Amino acid sequence: MKRNNSRILPALIFVIFLLPLIGYTASGCTGIVLEGEDGTAVYGRTMEWGAFDWHARAVVYPKGKEFQGTTPEGKNGISWKSEYGFLGIELADRTAGDGMNEAGLAGGVFYHTGFAEYGDYDPSISDKSMAPTDVLPYVLSSFSSISEVREGMKDVRVVSVVDPTLNKVAPLHLMIVESSGDSLVIEFTDGKQKIFDNPVGVITNNPTFDWHLQNLRNYGYLSNDPFEKKTWGDLEITPLASGSGLLGLPGDYTAPSRFVRATVLKEVSRKTEGGFDTVNQFFRIMDSFNVPANQGEGTSSNGQTPALPSDTQWTVAHDTNNLVTYFHTMYNRRIRKIDLKELDFETGGASKILLDEEKAQDVKEVTEELQ
Repeated sequence: MKRNNSRILPALIFVIFLLPLIGYTASGCTGIVLEGEDGTAVYGRTMEWGAFDWHARAVVYPKGKEFQGTTPEGKNGISWKSEYGFLGIELADRTAGDGMNEAGLAGGVFYHTGFAEYGDYDPSISDKSMAPTDVLPYVLSSFSSISEVREGMKDVRVVSVVDPTLNKVAPLHLMIVESSGDSLVIEFTDGKQKIFDNPVGVITNNPTFDWHLQNLRNYGYLSNDPFEKKTWGDLEITPLASGSGLLGLPGDYTAPSRFVRATVLKEVSRKTEGGFDTVNQFFRIMDSFNVPANQGEGTSSNGQTPALPSDTQWTVAHDTNNLVTYFHTMYNRRIRKIDLKELDFETGGASKILLDEEKAQDVKEVTEELQ
């Protein structure tokens, strides 16, 4: 079949031009899995949002909690009882955007603007339906492995429901990680649910996950080794400094660039022993993805934006083997720790704390030690 190149070329130009804009206007969250030599698997992510402060809370959801899914008709969706207690990072005092359960299954939701398209709502199967924001609580409260997630998600239908905080349908996809380090990505495109194995342990935003994997082929030349000296004409070419093997690594905040950068930085990262050594290295890597203010979702072009210190509102790391969650925030970069093994998942309702009890950087005074 003969191709009409006169039509293909303008379309390609449009896509090439559009992709950076899509990444720029959408929330710029980045997630990775980092594994230590002892098998420790740390899943974590940044949460970028420039429109308003989410006032995020760490919330303990106990086993046996009753959940009810939401449909366009209200709270008449799928109902389920929690099999596993989990720690969630709750947004706007309402829904978990990230978390880990007591079995070491962890995951989070990531913005997928312009690509997330959910199935049509059918009232006759409302008891199998849920809103996009219900998916993560459903997964963390119901399953202990990604194989269970893959099987269990066959029983639900995710439909378009207007989110009361966003005043629109939340365009989301998810990354789910088990304690072995294996992970998958759940997306909703063309009205269908799609589940991908995640061979690189990375997620960002737009476009679709399979596109990101194909795009990595453009960066296969990157290395942590400096390039070898060579002669061009009579001129000897040598690296100006260390890091020459990473020349060409994209440094902007678009989703395609962040996906490449996260994948490469993981690959060239130093090997870690496990435990907090792996957590610490995770935070070092994620420093590359902290977004300065006025770059994220909701930022207006007229400068009428909230006075947030950063669009990266918080960064969280879940040690899925040792069941410990660590985080720091845009207000306070001191790392804080929650040990899930010490939490009571057996009794009571959901207990919660603000990630920032005080919106101020914790600074240690050491002047006297020099006197």
